[in-house]
Amino acid sequence: MTGRTGPGAERPEVTSDALGGDLGPSPQEVPGRSLDPAFQHGVVVGFDGSLSSERALAYAVGMARRSQCGLVIVHVANRLPATVWAGCEPPVFVDLPDHRTEVLGLELACADFLAGVPWILVERGGDICHEIEEVGREYAADAIVVGTTHGLLGKIFGSVSGRLARRANRPVIVIP
Repeated sequence: MTGRTGPGAERPEVTSDALGGDLGPSPQEVPGRSLDPAFQHGVVVGFDGSLSSERALAYAVGMARRSQCGLVIVHVANRLPATVWAGCEPPVFVDLPDHRTEVLGLELACADFLAGVPWILVERGGDICHEIEEVGREYAADAIVVGTTHGLLGKIFGSVSGRLARRANRPVIVIP
């Protein structure tokens, strides 16, 4: 898990800094250490830099500001399947470095609209729906905010927002 905090956060829950330096184990790896209370019962938002996710982020910032809670911004990095056909073995997923999270983190750190709202950027790898839902569970989020999926892939495989709304155990707000 990679995290960064915004200017409004007092105690960061980070495992690496903005330049990728290691700051130690994540909170889940340290027994007895809990997540920062500023982000418990906050708002989780999926963000990938697309126009739809920017609108979802803007809505989530307003929601966090009105609720006076923390904002957990989730970027799910790409994982590429590398199928292994040795007998009946399942496909293997190869984690490739995704420097996009670093770029998004630097852009968010410079964003004026995040001022005054404690926020953290969490990077995950894997299925987008599962990872956003898992982060929502870890932080006991009051709501998850996502943008709509446009395009052919969303129509073929189902939109992330639709799958998340069906699966999640907390309110999901879909921003067009």
